Amino acid sequence: MKPRILSLPSEAATDAVGYFGRELAFEVDPADLAQDLADGRTDGYVLVETRSPGAYEEAHLPGAICLPYREITEESTRDLDRDLVYVCYCESIYCNAATQGAYRLARLGFTVKRLSGGITTWLAHGYPTEAGMPVPWTP
Repeated sequence: MKPRILSLPSEAATDAVGYFGRELAFEVDPADLAQDLADGRTDGYVLVETRSPGAYEEAHLPGAICLPYREITEESTRDLDRDLVYVCYCESIYCNAATQGAYRLARLGFTVKRLSGGITTWLAHGYPTEAGMPVPWTP
């Protein structure tokens, strides 16, 4: 009997390159982000906490703005720089606030990515966070 994971045929390597390349175009690895932050390489993107202001106050990624996904509208994003990439994150792989936030931003014409694993994975790796009241983002 064939293993379950092989019940469907595998795609050709060229198809896999396209598929995984598209997936990686929308994902940010926590280790890469942590290294960029440690090296001061923060130009070109904005970290977006898509959970509630209360979650942001408790702990958020360094330099992140607070933009709960339910509040993402044309009006709330009016002053955001459309030339930047917005990296959305939420609690964990069991939360879809980052996906919802990225979707809503993309529908408004913003370039977006999502942090893999959310703040839970970030913390599990021992990367730093900040705490405090949300501050409106200014370009």
